[in-house]
Amino acid sequence: MSTSSSDTGRAVRGPNLFVDVLKFVMRRWLEFPRPLAATVGGVMLATLLDVLMPVLAGRLVSDVAQPAGQSAAQSGLIRDALWMLAGMAACGVGNVLGKRAAYLGITHLSTKVMQKIIGQAFAHVQKLSTDWHANTFAGSTVRRLTRGMWAVDMLDDTLLLMLIPEASLLVLTTLVLAWHWLMMGVLLGVLSVAFITCSCLLTLRYVAPSARQANQWDSKMGAALADSITCNAVVKAFGAEEREEARLMQVVSEWKKQTCHTWTRGTNSASIQNLMVTAMRVILSGAAVWLWLKGKAGPGDLAYVLTMTFLVQGYLRDIGQQVSVVQRSVNEMEELIELWRTEPGVKDLPVVQPFAIRDGEIRFEHVSFQYPGQTRPIFTDLNLTIAPGSRVGLVGPSGSGKSTFTKLLQRLYPLSGGRILIDGVDIATVSQSRLRSEIAIVQQEPTLFHRSLADNIAYGRPDATQVEIEEAARLANASDFIARLPDGYRTLVGERGVKLSGGERQRVAIARAFLANNPILVLDEATASLDSESESLVQDAMQRLMEGRTVIVIAHRLATVVDLDRILVFERGQVVEDAPHAELVQKPDGLYRRLYNLQSL
Repeated sequence: MSTSSSDTGRAVRGPNLFVDVLKFVMRRWLEFPRPLAATVGGVMLATLLDVLMPVLAGRLVSDVAQPAGQSAAQSGLIRDALWMLAGMAACGVGNVLGKRAAYLGITHLSTKVMQKIIGQAFAHVQKLSTDWHANTFAGSTVRRLTRGMWAVDMLDDTLLLMLIPEASLLVLTTLVLAWHWLMMGVLLGVLSVAFITCSCLLTLRYVAPSARQANQWDSKMGAALADSITCNAVVKAFGAEEREEARLMQVVSEWKKQTCHTWTRGTNSASIQNLMVTAMRVILSGAAVWLWLKGKAGPGDLAYVLTMTFLVQGYLRDIGQQVSVVQRSVNEMEELIELWRTEPGVKDLPVVQPFAIRDGEIRFEHVSFQYPGQTRPIFTDLNLTIAPGSRVGLVGPSGSGKSTFTKLLQRLYPLSGGRILIDGVDIATVSQSRLRSEIAIVQQEPTLFHRSLADNIAYGRPDATQVEIEEAARLANASDFIARLPDGYRTLVGERGVKLSGGERQRVAIARAFLANNPILVLDEATASLDSESESLVQDAMQRLMEGRTVIVIAHRLATVVDLDRILVFERGQVVEDAPHAELVQKPDGLYRRLYNLQSL
């Protein structure tokens, strides 16, 4: 998984992986004690009755092995046989009821745990840094989340409904058998431990490594699919469908190779385990016959041992399969756990203070900042004050620090030194979500959700009424084009807003900012890629939006900043010029004048 160096997390690898995943899941089980108790209680009841069934069957065989007659002794045998039949029937009914309770319990437990895990994982992913999201395929992340969520379901079923009752039955059967014949109990115990140990070694050392590789290629396949489908417009523009298909098939081919290798190893492991189970059955049955030959076991005893042997054989075969399923679940949860342990690039303090922007004064005090992985700092001891209600433009060559300035204002990265204050409050002492909810952003390429226009406009204020949404659209010069759409404000805009033109997306973004009504507004070259008519409509809307707010405009086209109160000219992370347009263009050797003349020419 690609991650930026600003998001660090311990990779989940090595021998502790199995234990780490089990701890992770079991902690979530304990958060829902009632369905967990119903599941375990039902499973244990059914297991106890399974152990009791061969005992009753063996005694029934001993009773009916005697010739039927009318003597008192024979009457007692008949009554005992009838009681054994009744007991076996009760065991069967109790087994059904116990398993039903367990299945209902696991249904509620697994869905609750899956809901919590996917919710917490999604919340964690949203907190990861901008760099992490930029360096990680969205399709790959979605695949990790969903695959890990369903692996929890498989792990719950396997551990609680399969392995726990199977292990319990083996222990109880071994004890009951040892109570009758110590040698047989010891033999069963030794063979069972040897089988389980061999199954675990085959799964963990032989199957698991290849399964891990297959899962990694599964994530890569999801990433490749999402990348091509998301950029389908570019694919069509260059007639590159066949090229994309070939590129995808390269990934799918490697996925197929790794998956086939994993499944082959799983088949080999299962075959070895089945041979071991068959050998165990022969050994235990031979031991029972030997006891009969020695006169130490009768027909009923022999029936009990044989019934128990076949029961144990089935459970042992299941244990071998379930160990493989558990390891497969662990492999599929591996990337989810790794994702969970990736640390956010910026963390809130344990206790944050309330925050609300009143005036909108912004101060950078001795701010230093360097991007992770880079050798040269962007800012070194930057000091700057933006007065409340002023309109300030940020200009300068690419890489000079304009966009970094606004990213630090939103606290998307931690500072290397100094502090940033809004209305005298250090933004590092408030929650990130609260800070960003007070700042409106209109980006150069606004991103919209594949939801209705009304939902997109109201994103900054989800409780807004339809009247307020329509008023914001009117102020943003968006109401006319919305009215022409067949579904009006209910129109779905497509993924990232692809069903709208660039100018329409910009006006929706401006309407969103109008409705949010934040005291601080950041405009990131909002007209750079528009045609003349759309630019005129957007410029008109932006002028209304700027009124009464502290405004920061990132500009590459200098014509958009000539009417602002103040222009900050950045070069290599330093503010080299600071004045209105009329003053800056008079400086004969100034950077702003040189840039302005170049654009004019």
